Amino acid sequence: MVEYSLNNYKKQPFIPAIQKTSTLVSLSILSLLCFLIALNTKTIDVSPSYEHKVKASRLMEKAMNLLKESRMEQGIFIDIENDPNETGLVGSPFSLITTDEGDLDAKLTTLDPNFSAAIVDLMYQVDLKESDTVAILMTGSMPGANIAVLTACKSLGVYPITITSVGASQWGANQVDFTWLDMESILFSNSLIPAKSVAASIGGRNDMGRLLSPSGRKLITENIANHQLPLIKMEKLADNIQNRMMTYSSILPKMNYKAVINVGGGVASLGTSFNLKLLPPGVVNRKNVTDIIRPGGIEGVFSKMIKMDIPGIHILNIRPLIEQFNMPFAPIPIPDIGTGSLYADERYNLIVAAICLFVVGGCVFMVGLQSKTKIKEHLIQHEPDSLL
Repeated sequence: MVEYSLNNYKKQPFIPAIQKTSTLVSLSILSLLCFLIALNTKTIDVSPSYEHKVKASRLMEKAMNLLKESRMEQGIFIDIENDPNETGLVGSPFSLITTDEGDLDAKLTTLDPNFSAAIVDLMYQVDLKESDTVAILMTGSMPGANIAVLTACKSLGVYPITITSVGASQWGANQVDFTWLDMESILFSNSLIPAKSVAASIGGRNDMGRLLSPSGRKLITENIANHQLPLIKMEKLADNIQNRMMTYSSILPKMNYKAVINVGGGVASLGTSFNLKLLPPGVVNRKNVTDIIRPGGIEGVFSKMIKMDIPGIHILNIRPLIEQFNMPFAPIPIPDIGTGSLYADERYNLIVAAICLFVVGGCVFMVGLQSKTKIKEHLIQHEPDSLL
């Protein structure tokens, strides 16, 4: 009977914990659970300029709606193909005051109220504060960007001193009956921007309307006169640039300007002393300018002021500019205000992720350590049937 029992006895094989199916399943479930916890536990880092960004965007939205209403009252037809968001602020491909070719998609991108929030972000980067004064150089080419800059100024309580080149490239403020000065006047009279331009020029080649017809130049000078602004029209481009510098100095000592902001590619603003494509959009410092200046060119107002160590903000080359803020290019429809990483950045919670990693790693380590101990004990006993 005893012999029969011994013959039928089968010894259970030794299996370390790390090789047990139940252990592996448990570790897999734990790992999956920790992964899901880490994946779904996120923190939202709200931009420190969130309130100003939302305020600026709301102001720009109101400004765009007001200008659209003004155009609709004149019975203007909106070209939905070229103005898919129906802003009413996209110009025509050709007009008597069209100075150059233009990028339609770039114009559409700036006609987004959230673009004003991006300008607020740039203003924060150069440390602009309430009651600061900034010098602004504008053209009629990007009315959306112009509105964005001025509404951002109003949101922050920054006072702009603006000089405008009225001529506009394709798709900009190039309608003879609705120039940028006309838009600016409407917005100022409705308290949507803090100030109007203090002077204006024809714009275009040499800042004096070269390549425009005599009729086009006359229309612009009459428009400037209608708005009772000083006309900047000297003999040469360099003289027009110097006139701008004197205008800024007559209002405030240059060193008291806390920033200089350029909107568009005005030749009086940027000059001819460097390749415009080499100047990065966004915040610009002295080194950005001095590294690309070439001899023989005419230095514009923007680079002159930056070389005086006045911080610069350059609003041109729109696609690389908005890529800094993860904003869509030529969006259809216009995104909601207050959404996107420009306002708040959603991130994974690194603390929770680290805890989950520690838990999973610790469990694997403990199972491995226990298995190693058991294996060592088993080998000491010289068990020949180990599954190792």
